[in-house]
Amino acid sequence: MDLASADSAAWPELPFEAWSDTRAALHMWTQVVGKIRLAQCHWVNHSWHVTLYVTARGLTTSPIPHGNRTFQIDFDFVDHRLTIQSSDGRSGSFALEPQSVATFYSRVMGTLRALDLDVRIRTLPSEVADPVSFDRDEAHRAYDPAYANRYWRVLAHADRILKQFRARFIGKCSPVHYFWGAPALAVTRFSGRRAPRHPGGIPNLPDAVTREAYSHEVSSCGFWAGGGQVPYAVFYSYAYPEPAGFPAAAIGPASAFYSADLHEFILPYEAMRQSSDPDKTLLEFLQSTYSAAANLAKWDRAALERDPFEKVQEL
Repeated sequence: MDLASADSAAWPELPFEAWSDTRAALHMWTQVVGKIRLAQCHWVNHSWHVTLYVTARGLTTSPIPHGNRTFQIDFDFVDHRLTIQSSDGRSGSFALEPQSVATFYSRVMGTLRALDLDVRIRTLPSEVADPVSFDRDEAHRAYDPAYANRYWRVLAHADRILKQFRARFIGKCSPVHYFWGAPALAVTRFSGRRAPRHPGGIPNLPDAVTREAYSHEVSSCGFWAGGGQVPYAVFYSYAYPEPAGFPAAAIGPASAFYSADLHEFILPYEAMRQSSDPDKTLLEFLQSTYSAAANLAKWDRAALERDPFEKVQEL
């Protein structure tokens, strides 16, 4: 497949090595923006107040409170700009282009100051080993607009399918949202029962945050662009606590497998993308891994789920 046809595909190619430097820079840029939301918002259960959301052009913080005003920050991966808009009608923006994390951080904070939005954040990245403060990071500076756009398009399609999957569940469930720590687009279902104390140990993330996030039993799934021991994009699904027999559970499709290192099921993005029906393949993975977790952990599925074909005809 040539570059033009790859860019026009519904689920575009996302070869890890081709955009790994851009991925690393975007990871830090989204952390800068995510930490601004974190600094200004009230704490919500399971850290749901820190996330970003997929839009028709990129990612957004959604409205953030600031005194009597609100503002939001948007990544536009179509026109490749970072925009900050305030409820008083003022706005500022700058180009998403090759620039160091330090430069990006300086431009974001400078734009906020110009809009009289004083915000202070902890400048050390979260959930990464050997972090470098945003204002000192000159190493991560790549930005390939074509691959940034592809990444957003993958997120947009994943957001669409994850929302379809989420609609089948009537118990407590998270929104479909983008956690910038890992980073991953995720949705999490809850059984309603308390979970054992989580051991913590995530680099540069307080154990108290992790333990509150996993205070109750979950089945969680999402999309991750890859990194470290998994150098390719994947969809994933895991349960906490992991029920006995989960690694050996029968799940689909055939291209999916259990990672003993990550303690989760993995569906390689490329295998899903090249299947005859990618949407159906992804839904099969999400449903089968959830069903395995819920059955083995003896969730009250009759009380937590609804017929996926049930629709409200009139309101």
